[in-house]
Amino acid sequence: MNQREHAAWRPSSLLVASAAVHLGAVAALIARPRAWPWSLSALLADHVVLAAAGLWPRSQLLGANWTRLPQRGGLAPGGVALTIDDGPDPDITPRVLELLESHGARATFFCIGERVLHYPDLAQEIVRRGHLIENHSQRHRHNFSLLGPGAMMSEVLQAQESIHRVTGSRPQFFRAPAGLRNPFLDPVLVRLKLRLVSWTRRGFDTVSADTEAVFRRLANPLQAGDILLLHDGHAARTRRGQAVILEVLPRLLDALKARGLKSLTLRSALP
Repeated sequence: MNQREHAAWRPSSLLVASAAVHLGAVAALIARPRAWPWSLSALLADHVVLAAAGLWPRSQLLGANWTRLPQRGGLAPGGVALTIDDGPDPDITPRVLELLESHGARATFFCIGERVLHYPDLAQEIVRRGHLIENHSQRHRHNFSLLGPGAMMSEVLQAQESIHRVTGSRPQFFRAPAGLRNPFLDPVLVRLKLRLVSWTRRGFDTVSADTEAVFRRLANPLQAGDILLLHDGHAARTRRGQAVILEVLPRLLDALKARGLKSLTLRSALP
C-alpha cells in the first residue's frame, strides 16, 4: 500500500521557518514601521532561499525527494534504478526497449502525458515489456517551477489521467520537468499519492552529444541504490545523428552487469 494513501501534507522545516519569517516581518512592521527596510530584507532573503531550494533538483528542503533507492522492503541486493525521461518517442523508445530486453533489464519511464496520448501503442508496449510508466507532467512546461498551486495540480493530475487511460495503471512517482519545482508541488503530490523522485546522477544527454562524457557521468562510480537518468525524448544527437541514449545505454547496462548490479523499477523499492 502506498504510505501516502492516508497521509496529510506536512510542511518541511524550511517552509515552517519561512512562515515564521513572514509573520515576524509583519509583526515588526506593525511594532516599528520605520524598520521596514529590515523586514523587507528578511523577506527577500527568505524568497531567495526558497527559490534556490526549488532550483536544486536533489534538494529535500521543500519536501521528501528520492535521490537514491531506499534500502528497505523487498529491494533486491545490488538494485539500481534506470530512469528514462521525456518520451515516449517513436524513433528512439522502441530501440531502447530492445536494448533493455537484450540485457534482461527493467527501467522506469517518466513519460509526458501528451506524448502518451499521442503514442498510446508505444506506451502500452513499454508496460507490456515489463517496464513502468511514471508521471513527468502533462506538457513538460519549461515554466513548471513558476506555476501556482492550481496550474501545478492541473499539470500533474492531467498526466495521471492520461497515463491511466492508456496503460490502465496510475503512476506512483513524479519527476518535475528538469527537476525544478516550488513550494506548491509537495502538497499536490501528497494529495495525489505520488512520491517525488530526482536522481543520484544524470548524464546531461539532452544537451551533450559527447557519449563518453555522458557515460562517465552515469557510471563513475556505479553503486547499489543509484537512480540514473537518461532521455529517450529530447535526446541530443551524435555527429552520426544517433540519439545519445542509444550509444550510452548498452555500455551502461554492460557496466552494471560487470559490477554485479541489476536495473530494477522504482516500484521494486517500495515497502
